[in-house]
Amino acid sequence: MLNMLPFFFFLLTLLVGNNRICVADKTGFVRTNGTQFVLNGERVYLNGFNAYWMMTTAADTASSGRATVTTALRQASAVGMNVARIWGFNEGDYIPLQISPGNYSEDVFKGLDFVVFEAGRYKIKLIISLVNNFEDYGGKRKYVEWAGLSEPDEFYTNSGVKQFYKNHVKTMLTRKNTITGRIYKDDPTIFSWELINEPRCNDSTGSTILQNWIKEMATYVKSIDSNHLVEIGLEGFYGESKPERTVYNPGGITSLGTDFISNNQIPEIDFATIHIYPDSWLPLQSSSRTEEQDAFVDKWIGAHIEDCDSIIKKPLLITEFGKSSKFPGFSLEKRNKFFKRVYDVIYDSARTGGSCTGGVFWQLTTNRTGLLGDGYEVFMKQGPNTTARLIAEQSSKLRDLKFPPLVTHSAE
Repeated sequence: MLNMLPFFFFLLTLLVGNNRICVADKTGFVRTNGTQFVLNGERVYLNGFNAYWMMTTAADTASSGRATVTTALRQASAVGMNVARIWGFNEGDYIPLQISPGNYSEDVFKGLDFVVFEAGRYKIKLIISLVNNFEDYGGKRKYVEWAGLSEPDEFYTNSGVKQFYKNHVKTMLTRKNTITGRIYKDDPTIFSWELINEPRCNDSTGSTILQNWIKEMATYVKSIDSNHLVEIGLEGFYGESKPERTVYNPGGITSLGTDFISNNQIPEIDFATIHIYPDSWLPLQSSSRTEEQDAFVDKWIGAHIEDCDSIIKKPLLITEFGKSSKFPGFSLEKRNKFFKRVYDVIYDSARTGGSCTGGVFWQLTTNRTGLLGDGYEVFMKQGPNTTARLIAEQSSKLRDLKFPPLVTHSAE
């Protein structure tokens, strides 16, 4: 299979064309204009992937880690993808970036330097997440432990813990890339900073707690870096600011502390995000649940587009979506149908000037990184019915959209 990949990606490159969506072909910092992303007066459309593993993999210089990162970026570029979402954190026990508060592994940071450098070479912008809500890769629980506390949600309220996080933010934004010589906050390869991956708060006053934390931390990021966009990392759950919208939440979720509308109305937040996991949010119990999942996907995306169009008035990105091989009834055909469903909604919004102008699936891997697979991994394989072909077609369709130039609003 590997010997056939170069020819396959050559064909896909011809399909996508030489001009891979405006963000991939121009330099500079992406800004916003109302519900649109803008670069040098042109609207920006995004088609990309998650690859949380890139920093730690690139840090593994004893093996072929950096070659693996290069392979993934080359494969992504060949099908016209122009954005990747990665982790800019690891407080865990395995190849940690931050070993203890303020104590960093230079080797791991050099791994991230390489990812940023290599992404720039392949004209792929990066969404970099700054901490995890969950325990994987350390997350907010590790910050709380460092402060001698035990309740994970104290991450959002304890002044000492918040200072730990701010210190990490400053370290990340002011990092000088050892390969390019560029400070991260001055590097246009970075598309945006994400405050936290999938924030949740179980406290009874969680919505207030998260609202205050988001405001404080987004303001802090902007005080250091006026070049880059900032987003929260939300899954998209509705809250008490618009309770009638909670009917769209999967399984009647109402108590996770996030509020899609009020959180994204914070002025320092530049664009909104949602995630979509119908397999885990609405597990299949019978064949009829497939139709239920499809209906949920349409309503979930549609409601958030409507709110970003008319209430929040900011761009919307679907920054995680996928279908897992570990759930009953999985097939490549079913995954492709799901991807196409999501891609079609994105394209319909984009072509009509709507707020949803991009999607980032979970997750791209190569054969080696597939060892870290969670069931959602997508391999860029040869063949007429592969997901790679769908990705290439979406890239091409978004690239071909034409609108009059827009005046750019500052990201500040």
